[in-house]
Amino acid sequence: MSRAEMTALGWDACDVVLVTGDAYVDHPSFGMAIIGRLLEAQGFRVGIIAQPDWQSAEPFKALGKPLVMFGVTAGNMDSMVNRYTADRRLRHDDAYTPGGEGGRRPDRCTLVYAQRCREAYRDVPIVLGGIEASLRRVAHYDYWSDKVRRSVLADAKADILLYGNAERAVVEAAHRLAAGSSPADLADLRGAALFRRVPEHYAVLRADDLDSADEAAGRCSGEAVIRLPSLAQVETDREAYARASRVLHRESNPGNARALVQRHGDRDLWLSPPPVPLTTEEMDAVYELPYARAPHPAYDGAKIPAWDMIKFSVTIMRGCFGGCTFCSITEHEGRIIQSRSEGSILREIESIRDRTAGFTGVISDIGGPTANMYRMACKDSEIQRACRKPSCVFPDICDNLDTSHEALIGLYRKVRKVKGVRKVMVASGVRYDLAVESPDYIRELVAHHVGGYLKIAPEHTERGPLNKMRKPGIAAYDRFKAMFDAAAKEAGKQYYLIPYFIAAHPGTSDEDMMNLALWLKKNRYRADQVQTFLPSPMATATAMFHTGINPLHAVRHGASEPVETATGLRQRRLHKAFLRYHDPENWPILREALTAMGRADLIGSGPDQLVPAFQPPGTGKAAAMPRPARGPGRTQRFTTRGLSTDR
Repeated sequence: MSRAEMTALGWDACDVVLVTGDAYVDHPSFGMAIIGRLLEAQGFRVGIIAQPDWQSAEPFKALGKPLVMFGVTAGNMDSMVNRYTADRRLRHDDAYTPGGEGGRRPDRCTLVYAQRCREAYRDVPIVLGGIEASLRRVAHYDYWSDKVRRSVLADAKADILLYGNAERAVVEAAHRLAAGSSPADLADLRGAALFRRVPEHYAVLRADDLDSADEAAGRCSGEAVIRLPSLAQVETDREAYARASRVLHRESNPGNARALVQRHGDRDLWLSPPPVPLTTEEMDAVYELPYARAPHPAYDGAKIPAWDMIKFSVTIMRGCFGGCTFCSITEHEGRIIQSRSEGSILREIESIRDRTAGFTGVISDIGGPTANMYRMACKDSEIQRACRKPSCVFPDICDNLDTSHEALIGLYRKVRKVKGVRKVMVASGVRYDLAVESPDYIRELVAHHVGGYLKIAPEHTERGPLNKMRKPGIAAYDRFKAMFDAAAKEAGKQYYLIPYFIAAHPGTSDEDMMNLALWLKKNRYRADQVQTFLPSPMATATAMFHTGINPLHAVRHGASEPVETATGLRQRRLHKAFLRYHDPENWPILREALTAMGRADLIGSGPDQLVPAFQPPGTGKAAAMPRPARGPGRTQRFTTRGLSTDR
């Protein structure tokens, strides 16, 4: 991280300099640490510039001119998600910064850093990566500016973007660039985006013709590329945007996905097919690189909240085949599960025990994007390669999916036997519709790996929004709860489920939120922390939010399915208020809404009523929220669909 360290190592220059928006924590939960150690293992001299001052190019020269490339990432989170709430309010803290201090990275971190790298050393190739670049690799709706932005590759003026888990691609890119190749020669890498012409021998399958019913679904012999609706189209035509989203997500299986191309002005943005998932042996190798497993000494022991959260946790797998439309895991990590071996996991736990300061015998989490998809896969590899379904569990669990939890149960039992380990917690989200397939797993989980309560995410109770989320019905949650409670009783434990719900997700009406609030009251749940849908870049639900069209079904002129969406700030706040029906601050806005909905019968103090008619003194500030002006000559509805908001 400094010239002094380079001198101590005997380096006169770095081959690769990685620039990141996170503090440098040398641990495999931090992307820049994985890439840095991976390139080091390949013989490259790697420097890291963490959270540089972006006001000038000088901090980007701190380690000198890299001989091979700059690698630029915003860090473990999209910088806009990291800095702003779902209501576009500024966050004042940052879990990935020493002291939790906010404001240490710029908005749209990736493009700012890349531009500064270009100013620092104009002729050094710039490679973008990480989740921010991955989710902004094509023209995308940006919630914070409320407009469609072009690919971050264009704005950043970088040479190439590597999306998804890019270990293979970044190693090959570094070797080829070091051997004298130009970034333009790297178009054959899996998981790459760059500007290039479509080769003449490629067949072009068109998805940009919205009057066509096939959405470029046709097959052809030889090499082919699908032309998505152009930047100009998706900026002005919401159906074009929805179709681009639909086709992009359909081309996500590494076994059959085709290259995509999208016109940006006078250039073509080329996206090669997604990366091939890592094998178990490759996953083990990545996670067993010689990490220091600690923040860099330059931070002098300063508290880094994200590090404190994960330092005693273990990642056992990547990917998710749930296909939830609001989630970015599939877009980034893919839907094919990549699992580590038992031996590798056990060795990491021993390393935590022996090397991580403050370890008291408790592994805080053993999981990944989900807790219980370890080693799950399609029963037939040929079917998996041919499948184009976006989810293996919606609307029902696929008959071809092996849902056995035996490997995970066996792993849990071996982990508990590691000397010096007193308790192993499962804090990753449990996919309950899979868990109910294995009563033995639920008993194992409850008896040994839950501490007081378990967080679970049914997300909603109503079929309308659940269909738009690709989530199972509330009956699956009820079945899991019954099995969880029975297992807790059998184990002599008093444990509780904490359900999570989303407000204002596309496809959710005011009535849906009212019914969810009634369900919460009936079941005596009072949510203290609630989540309002945040339209993250490239998610399917974000396409619904922006376009008002459902890309889960065919998209073309005159045949697209509309989606009811809460886009106005006031209606989004109302939906959030329904989740916190018990908070007196929300009672005025809820009473007004219930009256407008013709459900004033729910106002009162009865057990089946939602909010009382009285207001405690000094409460109800939500009632003073700014409201849209009434249109002339007619009564204003309470909801604000389609109205401008105070953004």
